[in-house]
Amino acid sequence: MSTQPTALVRFHLHRTEDITGVSGTGIVAGGVIFPDGTVAMRWNTGTSSTAIYDAIDDVTEIHGHNGATIVTLIDDRQD
Repeated sequence: MSTQPTALVRFHLHRTEDITGVSGTGIVAGGVIFPDGTVAMRWNTGTSSTAIYDAIDDVTEIHGHNGATIVTLIDDRQD
């Protein structure tokens, strides 16, 4: 029997300060965490792009800017 979660978890990035001057503030990206922990994220910026990460912690490490951007889960994680 698998103990791995089966549901996708949606999230968005909420940026309170635009450190780089590229993405703006507010909800700047949205994405999903797959049951195996892999993350797909789509930027809501003028030049949109999609990125894949190994884990949500990687998203925070790369885009968190020391607390200026917060990952907000939309769905409850079932792990």
